[in-house]
Amino acid sequence: MDQAKLKAYQQFYHDQILNDCVPFWMNSDLLDREYGGYISSVDEEGRCYNSDKSVWFQGRGLWTFSALCNRYGVRDEWIEAAKLGKTFLEEHCVDSDGRMFFQTTREGLPLRKRRYMYSESFYVVGMAEYAAATGDKDALAKAEAMFEQMLMLYRTPEKDPFKITPKGYATTRATRESAVPMVLVSSAQLLRRCDPDKADYYTAVADEMAAAILDYHYKPELECVLESVLLDGTRYDTPAGRTVNPGHSCENSWFLMNQALVTGNKELLEKALNVLNWSLKLGWDEEHGGGMVYFVDIDGRPCEQLEWDMKLWWVHNEVLIATLMAYGLTGEQQYFDWFEKTHAYAFSHFHDEKNGEWYGYLHRDGTVSHTQKGSMWKGPYHLPRCLMLCDKMLSELAEGKPITPIL
Repeated sequence: MDQAKLKAYQQFYHDQILNDCVPFWMNSDLLDREYGGYISSVDEEGRCYNSDKSVWFQGRGLWTFSALCNRYGVRDEWIEAAKLGKTFLEEHCVDSDGRMFFQTTREGLPLRKRRYMYSESFYVVGMAEYAAATGDKDALAKAEAMFEQMLMLYRTPEKDPFKITPKGYATTRATRESAVPMVLVSSAQLLRRCDPDKADYYTAVADEMAAAILDYHYKPELECVLESVLLDGTRYDTPAGRTVNPGHSCENSWFLMNQALVTGNKELLEKALNVLNWSLKLGWDEEHGGGMVYFVDIDGRPCEQLEWDMKLWWVHNEVLIATLMAYGLTGEQQYFDWFEKTHAYAFSHFHDEKNGEWYGYLHRDGTVSHTQKGSMWKGPYHLPRCLMLCDKMLSELAEGKPITPIL
């Protein structure tokens, strides 16, 4: 590979994170200095259109501003931004039963609480990354305690303190969702970096969760990773049971590659590359100008999700990370070709040249569907994480060095 090309890409990603993405959020209405925390629902210019707060983004924003300090050096404005999220999380986002809310008012009054543990997972990564940036041992202890609760919810769901009527009837059809071990494997890997004294423990947990993804959801006979399966891993023949989310699968692939890099597990690496290869084949929409679709029915039958053919920002972020990591680990040109193809599509369709940052949602033909830059689901996380991790890997590759773990 031409080192000059790698260096040019590295400089591009470095510039995008520090001079495009981060300035957009720092100059937007994201930082709520009156009530604390983050208002992620902003329009294309960064102005608030909904002041209710996503608890996901209190943790995600905390991670992003803390990660910036850990990767590019501590800056007062980033530490201040991180503290806004940390304080709001601690004061307003954890319920009396230890579970977390999903949405609050601007002031921090609870609005919604959901069954799944994703709010908890972003609390964990945010508090742990903050601890690494500041040396705050209390923040690390809180992250680790919340992670242990997540493990308890996964291993013994009947002990969940959040008692609510089930959304479905598990006695009729009990299922496993791949996103649950996915957030656990990534959280364990991040905690391993932030608390090296417990590295062996977190490596073991990450191995357990990687095995759960592969044992239950990885389907070589179908060449896919199914989002939902029965408890024993059996496929069930409904739209939900046939659903593949190529973006989730690509994200999973680099979590698994990262674990294989740490442990030296060649079989795990091979399976992670299979996941990536299958996902690219299933998701890339050559017929409509490129880009990755959101959902696929593995049998080619109608998707139940009305948004199945939309193209989302975060999916392309995960493809960029996964293909670049695959190239760094294997040296195979096909992965760098995928990286370049995805890069070209993403920056020509999602990036807002005028205001900075990315639009989140495109129609199938690549035109912008929603003009906001943030919502309850989108904010400063997937894109800045992608830019930071690609900057890191490209820097190592440009210097002729092997890539190192990215979580």
